[in-house]
Amino acid sequence: MEKNNYITPAGQKKLADELDQLMKVERPEVTRLVSWAASNGDRSENADYIYGKKRLREIDRRIRFLSQRLDAAVVVDPTTITSEKIQFGATVKVQDEEGQTKVITIVGVDEVDTSQNHYSWQSPVGRSLLGKQIGDEVTIHIPAGELVYSVVSIEFKTITR
Repeated sequence: MEKNNYITPAGQKKLADELDQLMKVERPEVTRLVSWAASNGDRSENADYIYGKKRLREIDRRIRFLSQRLDAAVVVDPTTITSEKIQFGATVKVQDEEGQTKVITIVGVDEVDTSQNHYSWQSPVGRSLLGKQIGDEVTIHIPAGELVYSVVSIEFKTITR
């Protein structure tokens, strides 16, 4: 895991909400199920008990992961940034050689959602865009080849989920 976990306020809230859901709802429910199943006697062939214990381990593993990510989180609010260059949290409009435009938002690794064009600052797209300015040409190296874009606009606004 990287030293700092850069994340937007919306991304932090999403992780915190998931952690809260696991700790206050799912874990207690599964614990009750396992307790009930254990009270039924023979545990070696008790599917509720076996599955419940497995699910409890999965929940505990996810709780540890989320806790570590939130502890290492460095929250960056894009609305507080004023820069001419693309930085973490920027929403960037780019245009390809055919004139097609695309809006890309640079987010933390825990916030990636390619269906909404939210790319990690550590991804090939994010790394290629960081530090660029309006008018700059950007070449993004992806497994399928190269994409060439021109930066049209840069905004630092609230990122919604």
